Amino acid sequence: MKQNFVMASPPDTSKTTKLERYNSYIRRVNSTKLLAASSKLLFRVTLLIALILILFFSLNYSPSDSPHHNIHTTHNFLSSAFYGSGATWEKKVRHSSTPRRPNGISVLVTGAAGFVGSHSSLALKKRGDGVLGLDNFNSYYDPSLKRARQELLNKHQIFVVEGDINDAELLKKLFDIVPFTHILHLAAQAGVRYAMQNPMSYINSNIAGFVNLLEVAKAADPQPAIVWASSSSVYGLNKNVPFSEDHRTDQPASLYAATKKAGEQIAHTYNHIYGLSLTGLRFFTVYGPWGRPDMAYFFFTKDMLQGKSINVYVTNDDKDVARDFTYIDDIVKGCIGALDTAEKSTGSGGKKRAPAQLRVYNLGNTSPVSVVKLVGILENLLNLKAKKHVVKMPRNGDVPFTHANVTMALQDFGYRPTTDLSTGLRKFVKWYVNYYGIQSRLKKENEHSDD
Repeated sequence: MKQNFVMASPPDTSKTTKLERYNSYIRRVNSTKLLAASSKLLFRVTLLIALILILFFSLNYSPSDSPHHNIHTTHNFLSSAFYGSGATWEKKVRHSSTPRRPNGISVLVTGAAGFVGSHSSLALKKRGDGVLGLDNFNSYYDPSLKRARQELLNKHQIFVVEGDINDAELLKKLFDIVPFTHILHLAAQAGVRYAMQNPMSYINSNIAGFVNLLEVAKAADPQPAIVWASSSSVYGLNKNVPFSEDHRTDQPASLYAATKKAGEQIAHTYNHIYGLSLTGLRFFTVYGPWGRPDMAYFFFTKDMLQGKSINVYVTNDDKDVARDFTYIDDIVKGCIGALDTAEKSTGSGGKKRAPAQLRVYNLGNTSPVSVVKLVGILENLLNLKAKKHVVKMPRNGDVPFTHANVTMALQDFGYRPTTDLSTGLRKFVKWYVNYYGIQSRLKKENEHSDD
């Protein structure tokens, strides 16, 4: 009998295969999603840690580790994010900027934790004006001295915003909060010799920073009147003495001087196009309590007290180097006189409506004193003999002689310097030994020697 064999059909595995492929695909997708999510989480955590580290190091950075390599601190980067927001912050800004006397002015002081800036801020606040400070606390010299000045300002209810003049958003925010009547612009990269080491810091601060400030000021409503710090260095290789405002200033001897001269030209431009009221002040070798450690009188005092030798420069033909040393209180009187006589800007919405005031003045002492005599005064005040090395003046941009003619400032706002170098240095030395605790150490040494 013939049997019919029916071949059994193979099982249909296509559905199983498709299911496995689908499951494999889902696993890959989920794995990819998980990997992507993990990557995003890792990135965010890393970014957060980086920001925390940046903030930590910016708050705890010691300039002694790297005194000059990085002038601008990370505070500039973080200024708007950490200091430019919040109701408490805005309340401090308004409170500090509000005048306490009738017809008082409201002044934004840039470089407020600096030498001239801190003294000027205190003088304005003392007479009842509103004062808001702005400073980036850079490390050109020891920021701890700037922090100490900040503490002094804070005791007198002057708030210092920590930020940079190149931070346009921060400046705009300040002008949105406060209708400043005046700006006292003292923030700058100072020092003649340092320009040979870090030229870009002068361009960034003295030119780019100044332009940024003027850009914000021109758009403000109302536009503020601006008084700003130029320098006696603009006279450069000028041989006519005493230096007068109408003398030529087109032969700068240093990059610092060139940036300050550029500032005067930029001021002319913004006055001409936008109607900003601008007054430039050419400072002559300012000294006094809370001064700058990079100035000769300051580091001479430090080195003499430590028993170190000091270099006393003479010209290449062996003549004494001399400066028109100007005491800080006299400079402050000049700054306030310029603010009080500054006319209102004439622009609106960035457009000039009428001619505006444009001025430049010398602020000096009118009595040049040789560096040799300066050292002699310090020797008498410190009761010790300096170890002097007389050396030829290097070609680093310094000029051998400065002498101010202040007739214009006297005529226009009664500027009259009254402090001679001996009196001013006595006040400086008194501050110095107190601030650095020299007297207490000397007393202890004397007590031990008596035992």
